Amino acid sequence: MGMTGTPEGIREKKIAALASVGTALALVSLKVFLTWYTGSLGVLSEALHSGLDLVAAIITYLSVRISDRPADADHTYGHAKVESFSAFVETALLLLTALYVIYEAFHRLLTRSVHLEPSLIAIAVLAGMAGMDVIRSRALDKVAREHHSEALEADALHFSTDVWSTTVVMFGMICAWVGQRFGAEWLYYADPIAALFVAGVIIWVGSQLGRRTLDALLDAAPAGLQGRITAAVGELEGVLSAERVRVRRVGNHHFVDVTISVPRTASFEQVHAISDAVEKRVEQIVPADVMVHMEPRAPGGETLFDAIRAMAHRRGLAIHEISAHQVDRKLFVEMHMEVDEHLSLREAHRRATELEDDILHGAGENLAGVNIHIEPLGQHIAAAGVMGELAAAVQGHVNSLCAEYSELLDCHQVLVREADQKIIVSCHCAMDGGLPITRIHDVTEALQDRIKEKFPQIFEVNIHPEPVEES
Repeated sequence: MGMTGTPEGIREKKIAALASVGTALALVSLKVFLTWYTGSLGVLSEALHSGLDLVAAIITYLSVRISDRPADADHTYGHAKVESFSAFVETALLLLTALYVIYEAFHRLLTRSVHLEPSLIAIAVLAGMAGMDVIRSRALDKVAREHHSEALEADALHFSTDVWSTTVVMFGMICAWVGQRFGAEWLYYADPIAALFVAGVIIWVGSQLGRRTLDALLDAAPAGLQGRITAAVGELEGVLSAERVRVRRVGNHHFVDVTISVPRTASFEQVHAISDAVEKRVEQIVPADVMVHMEPRAPGGETLFDAIRAMAHRRGLAIHEISAHQVDRKLFVEMHMEVDEHLSLREAHRRATELEDDILHGAGENLAGVNIHIEPLGQHIAAAGVMGELAAAVQGHVNSLCAEYSELLDCHQVLVREADQKIIVSCHCAMDGGLPITRIHDVTEALQDRIKEKFPQIFEVNIHPEPVEES
């Protein structure tokens, strides 16, 4: 990858464009002198052609200076399209050059009014100019490829056609010199015929460059790039589908807009991580400025509980302990909903009713009813006092239940504290790591009930189950 956009890259492009202007000016001067020296109309046409090249080189230099300016308030995508416009203008100049060559060729074929004064010195000078064109064209093409510069590419193409046209003029002069020496007048036709061939090459090559620059000006996506990005993004974890991908190219830089579907139950952090993954994947395909837009969607095979969580998230409600029971071939759903502890019953009930309505309408006729337990959402940190003796008593009581509950292997790290005039117990219980989590949950619920039964003063019990090898 080149250093496009870096100070070194910008400097290289400017030097190449300025050198092209200097070379074009030198060639114009040489051809004007050669026209005066030989009186050749063919050389004069080349001088006019080179004058057109000088104009094109100046346009290229100016466009390169402007295109690398950073984006501003009026040009939020930067100024790189100036290069595309410059390349398009140069393509038009190329085609005008080709039309002029065709006109000159038919004029010589039909009228033979062009008079050549063959000269070995003129032939040598033309050969030297063709060599300069070769060196200049290759140098420009190298910088253009390294920095993906359309303007320099068009300039390189323009001067590569100079090699052909200069060679044709030189060939015509050689033929005229040979014809004059050996009396072969038919050799005068070699020049216009070769000129027609060169004009055809200029038109074909120029049309290819013109099509590419026109595509850039019209924001045409590079062939196959949209499909590659769509397929790559659609394969990423967390992306349900890539719904729309738009690509535009400004100079050597791409801008990609991607709209993706993500699970509607995903958290904001998860969605942000998915967005980052999409940006990185696109940048692996093509260096680009990527904009990702997410649309929440229900994934295929979404469970009833996930659908309920999505409805609650949409309303900004926190729910937990969702359960469903079969009642007369229909489901009866229950859950806990946390609300701001400062809300009145009327406001909290309104929010619960809105969520119930969402669930009933979303699940259709499969539900017999919905019951929501409303509880305050804890928002403050209370000061607590540790109760060591009660903690030891709780730990001993739970460990005495190991014979009754085969799943329970050990109770440890018991902490009992009093906060807001409530006694809260927390403890760790080691259990068989191979058991299903549903069975573990049943056991912990039973243990919580047994602790409260033994110690009625305890308000809340929180048990953390862990596999025995982790205890």
